[in-house]
Amino acid sequence: MLNELNRFDADALDLDCAAAAREIEESIRRIVSTDLRRQGIVLGVSGGIDSSVCAALAARALGPERVLAILMPEKESSPESTERGRLLCGAFGLTPILENITPALTALGCYDRRDSAIRRLFPEYAAGWKQKIGLAAGLLDADRVNYFTMTVQSPEGDLQTSRMPVDVYLSVVAATNLKQRVRKTVEYTHADRLNFAVLGTPNRLEYELGFFVRGGDGLADLKPIAHLYKSQVYQLAAYLGVPAEIRSQPPSTDTYTLPQTQEEFYYAIPYDKLDLALCAYGRGVPAEEAAGALGLATEQVNRVYQDIVRKRRTSARILRHAALVQPVEVDGSDA
Repeated sequence: MLNELNRFDADALDLDCAAAAREIEESIRRIVSTDLRRQGIVLGVSGGIDSSVCAALAARALGPERVLAILMPEKESSPESTERGRLLCGAFGLTPILENITPALTALGCYDRRDSAIRRLFPEYAAGWKQKIGLAAGLLDADRVNYFTMTVQSPEGDLQTSRMPVDVYLSVVAATNLKQRVRKTVEYTHADRLNFAVLGTPNRLEYELGFFVRGGDGLADLKPIAHLYKSQVYQLAAYLGVPAEIRSQPPSTDTYTLPQTQEEFYYAIPYDKLDLALCAYGRGVPAEEAAGALGLATEQVNRVYQDIVRKRRTSARILRHAALVQPVEVDGSDA
């Protein structure tokens, strides 16, 4: 918000949780029943904050009997994530189903493709080793060089980190993106079976800055919290009564076998600061004014703004409708 001195401050993201929940729940009911003409909602529940809030809102909007929560672990995901997913379902009266996607990922070559790419960097990499991708430096570092690293850990616990050539990075990401795409296929399979809609769980940071997989977690029939910043999702989680064990977990990708936060993989800045920066940028707040609210130097905010511009441009390209050779008439209008 703008305070009495008409300046941007750290309270900008304070959320009226009751009003926000009411608006989202009313929208879910309308979109599912009237716009999409579906009988309920399917969503993947990962034990993370975003899917937990979405599941809670859907259950409140439609009743838990019209919400199918799917737990989709694979051999490299954290068992604690599945347990938190079950905890969430119990809190809101949902009866989850479990779909282990390891066989599908194995058949598609997810693990073999990724491991083959990693061995281009670390020839000794083998069964029992762990890995993750990270950014070389934080976004706030003045001498930051924008590239990705691969960190591997041997069964004995020894860590090695190396800069990833572009072809290795692309190969590893392409293979691991199969995890998101298989999960989405499972969701739509159950949605077709039940005549339900698929609910997507991205928050505003993910949606606006492109932190999603095309054809994977970026695919859905409705995305009810895409307008909420990450810190607002946490506020809403507390209001809705999402269990504290879920609310206390730092945002994680749960994609690689070594622990990895979203900050070190993609955002390169803590989500609470990025929330405020994205809000300030969207409102046209100059970097020197936003710096005070963020507790950063003006030049650091400028770097964050520049990164926002790059990520928004990429996200916009992904979110656009598919290109057409000629316009196609839809409902009496050209699409």
